[in-house]
Amino acid sequence: MNYGNIKECDIANGPGVRVSLFVSGCRHHCKGCFNEETWDFQYGNPYTEETEETIINLLKAGYIQGLSLLGGEPFEPENQHELVKLLRRVREAYPKKDIWCYSGYLYDVDMVPGGRVYTDVTEEMLSYLDVLVDGRFVEAQKDVTLHFRGSRNQRIIDVKKSREANAVVLSPLNN
Repeated sequence: MNYGNIKECDIANGPGVRVSLFVSGCRHHCKGCFNEETWDFQYGNPYTEETEETIINLLKAGYIQGLSLLGGEPFEPENQHELVKLLRRVREAYPKKDIWCYSGYLYDVDMVPGGRVYTDVTEEMLSYLDVLVDGRFVEAQKDVTLHFRGSRNQRIIDVKKSREANAVVLSPLNN
């Protein structure tokens, strides 16, 4: 897996101050994407053990609320096996920090058994997330007044409550 960027103090991709990892590789190719260069799976730098250690260390600071995964596309099958290891470590090391993930794939369509990106680690990956912002960016529905998402079709999902209810439960931040 490659990654395009690590933001050490991100305030745009979730509440509070966050560490954000922008992974490489995306098949959506949304018109108007803010991060087109990350569509290429080979873009950026190789994700290594040192990269993971850097992220774990950046999360140490008390003012960091959590981790956000973006892209590219974190739920591309090629990215899930590395990311699930990172998420497992983050959850073990920092159980009180929240984890957000942005995906153009749909939680209740693509990330379920038989879904387009469902793999042997998808369930585990989802189990570590607090919030999933799902849905492709749609330029015709772009709305700069929305918090933590780019277009009106995208949903801010409370993953823990959704998994308990076995149905999509939207976060209050969705409004």
